[in-house]
Amino acid sequence: MRKVKSIAAMILVVACSASAQEWNQWRGPNRDGVAAAFSPPKAWPKTLTKKWKVTVGSGYSSPVVSGSRIYVHTSKEDQETVSSLDLNTGKILWSKSYPAAFAKNEYAAKMDGGPFSTPLVDRGKLYTLGVTAILTCFDARDGRVLWRKDFSKQIDTSKLFCGTAMSPIIDNGSLIVHVGDDRRGWMIAYDAETGKERWTWEGEGPGYASPLVVELEGERQIVTLTDKSVIGISLSSGNLLWKFAHTDEWNENIVTPVLHGKTLIISGVRQGTRAIRVTKDKEWSVVEVWRNQKVAMYMSSPVIDGDFLYGLSNIRKGQFFCLDARTGESVWMTEGREGASASVIDARKVLFFLTSEAELIVAAKSAKGFTQVARYTVADSPTYAHPIFSGNRVLIKDASSLALWSFE
Repeated sequence: MRKVKSIAAMILVVACSASAQEWNQWRGPNRDGVAAAFSPPKAWPKTLTKKWKVTVGSGYSSPVVSGSRIYVHTSKEDQETVSSLDLNTGKILWSKSYPAAFAKNEYAAKMDGGPFSTPLVDRGKLYTLGVTAILTCFDARDGRVLWRKDFSKQIDTSKLFCGTAMSPIIDNGSLIVHVGDDRRGWMIAYDAETGKERWTWEGEGPGYASPLVVELEGERQIVTLTDKSVIGISLSSGNLLWKFAHTDEWNENIVTPVLHGKTLIISGVRQGTRAIRVTKDKEWSVVEVWRNQKVAMYMSSPVIDGDFLYGLSNIRKGQFFCLDARTGESVWMTEGREGASASVIDARKVLFFLTSEAELIVAAKSAKGFTQVARYTVADSPTYAHPIFSGNRVLIKDASSLALWSFE
């Protein structure tokens, strides 16, 4: 009996270890920026310990982790490369490349050439969406291409500042992408196993935001920002349920929406931050609940904890903030000059802000005010990709490399 209990305990430990290393899509398992598997140190070290660092290529696409494997999507010249690495050693297990020449918008000269979309791992398959809108399903074990959809000839990505940027989402066996340009777009649901089309919605082109799956008024739907609006699309039929105008003169709708109770919180660099409520009587309707013009998010998506929203506003060259999600009122805000952009992570007891200037800031998660706990420099080049926290380690992608750091 003791042996059986011992084996059961070992299985439980292995299972917990595996689940702790799942960061399989944009902003984590629930697409909410919550790093539940992070184990804070008893005392924050003065510096982090670098476990390994490897050159992988350029792009703002965030890496993802499933089990003991990392998957990263990068580019070099006119090629995009998808690679799998061992999490513990950084060893490249497989790497596959394909041509993807990208005609970048002339006004985005300082931006990277992509890719920008974060991969997704599900049921042994890896899905990537390149900067020129090439959607690929790989076998996650060995990199074999299982199916591919190429939209690069149908759209003009030079009409977009950053080309295709939304991160695919999967629900009930459907892999969903939004492709197009500023003339028109298509949201398409594919059978994730076979690549067979299930439904297509044609309408506005995509913004740069990545979608959420939510249930509103009993209807399971995908919510995202187009280049001009916030929309809800039925997951069962692909029909447009509702639309709410969210315009920007440069079509820079980038921030992933956040669900708070029955409201959706959205933001834009020239729109401020606001909450909308979606209801249905006989018809769907949308009303604005509150708006805060003093908090405007550009490329940074916020996190929510209870009734408080935390993030980085683009105003005054970057301000960390806390908003009351019920009213939109500012609870606290830093002075400014925190950074051009930051990935925001909720690690339960603390918040992490990884700025684009490669500064990893640890802050107490509190509605009482901003308190910096620790600060680390984690790269020698810009860090636009989201970090991945697991156990006592953090995975950082910079302009060309991938590194694993420890808080030991």
